[in-house]
Amino acid sequence: TRRKTAAMRLKIQQLEESKHAEMVTGVAWTPGNKLYSVSDEKQIVRWNADGEPIDKWVDLDSYATDLQLFASASAAAGGPGGKEPVVAVACSDGSFKLLGRKGRASAAVAAHQGAVTSLFWNYDGTALATAGEDGFVKQWSRTGNLRSKLAQVDSAVYCVRWSPDNQSVIFCNSKFITIKPLRVSSKPIKWKAHEGTVLSLSWNPVNNLIVSGGEDCRYKVWDPFGRLLFSSKAMSYPVTAVSWCPNGNYFAVGSFNSITLCDKTGWRHSVSNVQAGSVQSVSWTSDGTQLAGAGANGAVLFGQVVDRHLEWRNYQVDLNEENEIVVQDILTENSMAERLDFADRVVEMSIGYNYLIVATFKQCYVYSIGNFSTPHTFDVKGSVCMIEQSDKFFMVVDLVKGMQVYSYEGRLLCVPRVPGLRPEFLKRGNVALSPDALAIIDRTSPNRVRFLDAATGSILGEPLKHSTEITFVALNQTGSMSDRKIVFIDSNRDMYIAQVAGRSAPFKLASMVDTVQWHAWVDMLAAVADSKLLVWYYPNVVWIDRDLVKHTRSSSDASAFGKNSEIISFFDSRVTVRRAVDGARLSAGVSPFPTQLYRFCGQGQWAEATRLCRFVKEPVLWSCLAAMAIHAQQLEVAEVAFAAIDEVDKLEFIQTVRKIPSVEAQHAELALFRRQPDMAEQILLQAGLTYRAITLNVRLFRWERALDLAIEFKTHVDTVLAFRQRHLASFGRSESDPRFQQYFQTVQINWDTITAKIQQELDTERQQYAQQQAEMEHKQQFTSSPHGHQQHPQQHQQQSFGGNNGRGNGFQIMVDSTFAQQGDDMDDGGGQQMYDDNDDDGVNYMDGGDDGGGMYDNNLSPVDEVEDMSDH
Repeated sequence: TRRKTAAMRLKIQQLEESKHAEMVTGVAWTPGNKLYSVSDEKQIVRWNADGEPIDKWVDLDSYATDLQLFASASAAAGGPGGKEPVVAVACSDGSFKLLGRKGRASAAVAAHQGAVTSLFWNYDGTALATAGEDGFVKQWSRTGNLRSKLAQVDSAVYCVRWSPDNQSVIFCNSKFITIKPLRVSSKPIKWKAHEGTVLSLSWNPVNNLIVSGGEDCRYKVWDPFGRLLFSSKAMSYPVTAVSWCPNGNYFAVGSFNSITLCDKTGWRHSVSNVQAGSVQSVSWTSDGTQLAGAGANGAVLFGQVVDRHLEWRNYQVDLNEENEIVVQDILTENSMAERLDFADRVVEMSIGYNYLIVATFKQCYVYSIGNFSTPHTFDVKGSVCMIEQSDKFFMVVDLVKGMQVYSYEGRLLCVPRVPGLRPEFLKRGNVALSPDALAIIDRTSPNRVRFLDAATGSILGEPLKHSTEITFVALNQTGSMSDRKIVFIDSNRDMYIAQVAGRSAPFKLASMVDTVQWHAWVDMLAAVADSKLLVWYYPNVVWIDRDLVKHTRSSSDASAFGKNSEIISFFDSRVTVRRAVDGARLSAGVSPFPTQLYRFCGQGQWAEATRLCRFVKEPVLWSCLAAMAIHAQQLEVAEVAFAAIDEVDKLEFIQTVRKIPSVEAQHAELALFRRQPDMAEQILLQAGLTYRAITLNVRLFRWERALDLAIEFKTHVDTVLAFRQRHLASFGRSESDPRFQQYFQTVQINWDTITAKIQQELDTERQQYAQQQAEMEHKQQFTSSPHGHQQHPQQHQQQSFGGNNGRGNGFQIMVDSTFAQQGDDMDDGGGQQMYDDNDDDGVNYMDGGDDGGGMYDNNLSPVDEVEDMSDH
């Protein structure tokens, strides 16, 4: 389905009688929302945010061609303690001037032969780049000292800008755009961008995209490598100015008597007709809600972004031009719209998790859905550039204090600090919030993600490292910290999933991914990849049974979404996607049954979950139930689910696990099934099942570890040596390990003795289990479950083992009967395999690979199994 909403637009205002009588050549905002404008009258005028002139700041002695300013963080607060910005003015006589407090010139530098056409501060205010009619691009210090000549071309350079990392400059001359790194050894990137002269450029530090405009009457969007992402239709007049909004969501295009508001993907939100002549320059406020334009007829234009729209479940939120927010419940008949008025301009707003957050220039308001009359409020120090919500907390990012995490009662919880973090560069996608964790892409090293505690701001372990640059991150919103998962997209558009707490190796889920989103209430994941809508109903299956990953995923055609689409929301059984080509909101339905399955399993209603799967009769739902049951160690349910999807090998494995008398040994086998041999060993050792821990390592061919355990606990050294000897003999090889050679000389191997010891271990385990069962039954005579009936002890075991050991080096754990094969290939059908039927922990060999060629007898007694092994 497709839904239309009111188009976001600019509300333009200008004075009937312009303050400037001549052409305005430059405008620039301070962080405190004061505007500086310069004109051919050789004067700079200051304005307030309402479009009213404050005063004439300073007179100049030459004509100005451009104006840029840089302000410190203290100035962003807008208070009396904030310092005035450093204003750089480009002049037609080839010089530029640096103006400080009260307009006093701190430097006047002769920079170019001919006019200085453009200048721009880098993002930390330590360097200034200038371009001139002489074709030079130069770099200057903050005090006006020449640092280097960056480039020289054969025609005038009309615009210069810095890259987001301050390591390159981008400039345009003639029909070309060039990215010139500061390092001499690095090669520049140059491409033909327009059919006419390129007049203006803008490079956004948040989305890392470039927009350009030229005399061919078009504007275009590029990536940092010069690849064209969007090209507009020819406009009526040349494009004279382009400028990105600081948050990177949209940009403005100035032309003759018009300013166009465009989405970051290029399509137009609105076109505003003005009486300004050619718009020479466009500048945005730091909060991205207002812009100013410099008109060739002397007009200074003020434009406010209005008709912003948000949706959450059945609620619509609209910000109109009267600075009024209208909240409407679209599903309730005769529902009265809530109208919220604000004295100050609304800067940012967000709705989710039953709360509406509204930030103005001075305060932040927290409304509970259903009670809009008494919001929680708190003051903000600077312009709010982002609001991120989770189930328990929300995060506000402003330009003074950076990230701040609040409770929904308006109480400040923490102010997270990350080295090298610049709050103005943060956006949704490079920072993610969950009920207990905060994930941030490290800007100094984009292939790393840092994790912080959402409640305290403290660092959570080591950062996640990836082989390539990470461009997008998202955290799931359900479960505890042990269940916290992160999904990220890298620069190759590959999508991976990893655990936050376990720090397991990331697992690749999909390629050619445009967008991804977690479900708001349950642990489901939706993504648009390669023109398909993919939904992973149980992503946790990655750490349970990777063979089921493809069986717990649905795929449907998403060609209607087009390229570079964005998932806006994912809740209930609906995915809402914004199409990149025109901004239309499209909805796609997904199966409603997995959310119901989550509810049943989360409440321990496994019988109801099984009945749901039988009613629906979908393999994907049975696969989810099988993985959920193993995660919760509900073996009976897992057995039914595997039978329903014809996973015979896994079914037989679950049946053999259920025959193991010890609950701890069952848990260890399930950990082994989930490729966690170290966890399985730890479980066995903590339960005192030393023999099982030793044989587990024998089955995995971890001979050194098996021998270490046998020596440490002074038991079954001969058992390890016997199996090692038989294993080598099966391959016709002799012992080469000096350590094993030493023990072979001192330890006598007698299979009758070994068999008797194994039988004794198993008998002891059965006796201990029987005693535990008797004690449990005695206790259960006086207690009952919350559902009014007694439960098997196994049903009370809710341990979950996170992490993923991968396939390891030199062995793989086979899920069909939990045995391992030495080597790298499981499908070659060769070699000899060692397995454990789990009835009594006898360890067997069988010939052949996993093609069914091997044979063994599950009905053998433990002693017979050992004797059968001796025959091999």
